[in-house]
Order: sequence, then C-alpha cells, then structure tokens
Amino acid sequence: MASIELRHVTKRYGNAVLAVSNISLDIKDGEFVILLGPSGCGKSTALRMIAGLESVTSGEVFIGGRCVNDVAPRDRNIAVVFQSYALYPHMTVAENLAFGLKMHRRPSAEIQAQVKRVAKLLGIEPLLARRPAALSGGQRQRVALGRALVRNPVAFLLDEPLSNLDARLRADMRLELVKLHRQLGTTIVHVTHDQVEAMTMGERICIMKEGRLIQSGPPLEVYRDPVNTFVAGFLASPPMNLIETRVAAANGTSMMLEAGTIRLPMPQAYLENCRSHIGNAVILGIRPEDLHEKQLDPAWPPVEGEVVALEALGAEVILVLAVQGLTRKELSARLDRNYRAPVGSVQRLYVDVSEIRLFDPETTVAIPRGA
Repeated sequence: MASIELRHVTKRYGNAVLAVSNISLDIKDGEFVILLGPSGCGKSTALRMIAGLESVTSGEVFIGGRCVNDVAPRDRNIAVVFQSYALYPHMTVAENLAFGLKMHRRPSAEIQAQVKRVAKLLGIEPLLARRPAALSGGQRQRVALGRALVRNPVAFLLDEPLSNLDARLRADMRLELVKLHRQLGTTIVHVTHDQVEAMTMGERICIMKEGRLIQSGPPLEVYRDPVNTFVAGFLASPPMNLIETRVAAANGTSMMLEAGTIRLPMPQAYLENCRSHIGNAVILGIRPEDLHEKQLDPAWPPVEGEVVALEALGAEVILVLAVQGLTRKELSARLDRNYRAPVGSVQRLYVDVSEIRLFDPETTVAIPRGA
C-alpha cells in the first residue's frame, strides 16, 4: 500500500489545450478517493498521470513518498482498470488473470496460488475455464479487477470501470468494490461522472471542473456545504435548486430573501455575513429534500406553485413545481412515495430555512455561515 500525492500538477497538450491545471492533492495510504466531474474536466488525465500513462507538463507526482515523474508505468506497481475491460479474447479467465504475473516471470506455483486466491476473493472460481465471450458484463468486470488484484499493487486506479454495466449490475459492483476495499485496505483512486457512485463509494470526493480541483472532502460534507454553485448544481440528482433572490431588510435586525412570490426569513447563521448584501442579489440554494409537504416546524415558510411534473420513483416522488416570478421558474422537491398531485394543480410546500445555502451571484462562491 502507498500514499499518492500530486504537487501543483499541470498537463498541457501543445499550446492550446490545458487538460489539468495546477492540481495539488494528498491521498492517504489506504484511502478510497473519488475524482468526480463532467466529461472533459481532466479527471481521467489526472489518473493517467498517476499511472505514468501521460507525462506531466509541470509539477510532481509522488507514490509512497517517491517522486515518479520519470518512472516507467510498469515500475510504479500501480494497477489500472479501464472502462473497457481489455481482456484477451483468446485466453481463458485463468490465463487472463495469470498473464501479468507471467510477464514478470513469476514462478508457476506462485502464479497458480495467486490466481486461485483472487478467483475465490471475487467469486469467479467457476469461470476460470471460460473465455471472455462467454461471460456477462459483470463477470468481465470482475475478471478485469482480478487481473489487477493478482499483482498485489500498492494502489488501484479505476477509470469509470462501471459505466458499461446496466443499473442493477452497477449497484451490485459498487457494493463489491466497497467490500473489496475494506478487505484489502489498498489505496484506490476511482474516476467517475456518476454522482451516486461518488456519494456511496468514496471516503473522499474530489470535484473537478475544466482541469481544476474545485472541492475536496467527505461526501456528506461536500453535499451539505458546496463551495460554489457549480458543486451545488452538479452533485446529486435532482440537484440543488438555485434561485436568484434579493436581500431585503425587515424589522429590527432581521432580513428577508425575496424572489417572485417567495419570501423567506434569513437564517440566523447568515445574518452577520449578509448585512452587506441588503438591497442586492444573492443566489439561494435549496436541496429538494428540504422542501416538505407538511409544515413540521412553524418556522418553515410556504412556497406555492403549479405542478409541472410528478415522477414516482417507488421509494420517493420528485415533484417539479413552477413558481411565479422566478428567473428560473421550476423547483424540484423530493417527497414521500405516497405523495400525489395532479399536473396543473397549485400546491403548497414548506421550506426548512435552516438548511438553505447562499452564494454570491458575481463570484458564485458560497457565502460563509456563522456559528
């Protein structure tokens, strides 16, 4: 096992394309880290630089405290699992698992022992005599992971390994990877654009945009306190509702947030830091689960709107509500699975104002909350 550190790492292709811009990231020994972001944000390029498959334009990459900028990929003892399983079609599962060890000229007895150990760990012992064409997508993914595992690498780099699987298999493999990490304790860096994978698998999420590292932290911490509107709008589905509002002074020291027909009292935590915004705009962020069908707290103000859509997902209902006077008119709410309302009807929901987040409209950066 080993730690991985990126120090001011930049990757530029020619003079035009800046793929990764000045990233610094410290991944602890045994940590499960997710690189999350939209397509083209540089997350796979960052992973490939750790693996040595891409050169570093500037900055340094350390594995186990050793700078590896000039170390060949095969000498880094890193295992990479790609989106495409890249199995040899003419070889059996056992031969695919053994291939890397044979290339390193390991003794035959060691190879057989390692193949047997990994096959048992991944539950693919009955598949050892089959060829890849006779395997399902989930089975191929296990073999691809097994081929990485047999080498006992110091770290695993996973580049969107679950994206070719259907929804059910993805859920199963997410659980398998988490269990595998707990068993092995090996450092894992997992690249994905899937927010569910990020929230459920990683000990830490690193969100990237346009080659830059935007925010890093435990999944729930990043979810609850996004550093800017990009993170707020990207993480989770449906994303945080972002509404342009105006800060208005009220009686005494209190303030209101006003947008169309919405009037919300300013939370106590924001009073001090939003005093300079009175009369100006701020961006209000409301998570869909903080809009409620019932007023469970008398401090929760109402929001009314017309039902645009109702998505019954079994475990929950996603309600889309059009509110008059908003720049972006529609709000999404995550409600109880038994909630029903006809499209076109006017419905009232209640906002848990203690959970709202505010952002500066010019910088898009989160306004700090007080104690």
